[in-house]
Amino acid sequence: MYRIGWFSTGRDKAARDLLTTVWGSIQSGHVAAQISFVLSNREPGESRQSDLFFQLVRSYDIPLVCLSSRKFQAQRHDDKRSWRLEYDRELMKRLVGFPADLYVLAGYMLIVGEEMCQRYPMLNLHPAAPGGPKGTWQDVVWKLIESKAAQTGVMMHLVTPELDEGPAVTYSTFSIRGQPFDRYWRGIEGLSVAEIKARQGEKNPLFRTIRRHGLAREFPLIVATLKVFSEGRVKIEGGKVLDASGQPIE
Repeated sequence: MYRIGWFSTGRDKAARDLLTTVWGSIQSGHVAAQISFVLSNREPGESRQSDLFFQLVRSYDIPLVCLSSRKFQAQRHDDKRSWRLEYDRELMKRLVGFPADLYVLAGYMLIVGEEMCQRYPMLNLHPAAPGGPKGTWQDVVWKLIESKAAQTGVMMHLVTPELDEGPAVTYSTFSIRGQPFDRYWRGIEGLSVAEIKARQGEKNPLFRTIRRHGLAREFPLIVATLKVFSEGRVKIEGGKVLDASGQPIE
């Protein structure tokens, strides 16, 4: 059985919905795989949202591995590079008993270090098209609005030590012009992003509409990606994406 390792901070409802979607696709037989473990960089009691996420993981009877990055950093007064390297090494020790064929980052809010990238075949779900904005989904949406972008997308890419710069493995793009977007673009004409944030923040209709349409595409993309990997049609070896015959996929 193909084994998936799942990394998530579990910081919001979207994190729970993503796990539920993939879990459902596995239970239905659509994806022939199992989730070997769920790893979070938070621990119980740090956040109500992550606690809800942990409850969901336990309800699926999936092994849960937690190590608080906030507490880990607070216990060490070294530079950022040093504590992050130590943190990743501690995570890898804790994952020894939970082997996986593919490691998926779905709302994991830390940048994975070089050692972990080299040890595990890892994919990250990112809420932008290849070449698009980097950062959290909030960062991405604000940058799209600021640049007056015409389209965006979602992708799964190889994990590298550089934030959101690994090559895309799968992706989906869509227009953020036309209906239902144009009326909301007109509603912010003449306003800077700073002014929109001050007046409405994430309740802004354009912000919410872009996010809703992106999220709707994340679910089928991650399921389709896991399906082709679990069937052996695509694999990662030596930091490259290969087809079933071992040929690089460009």
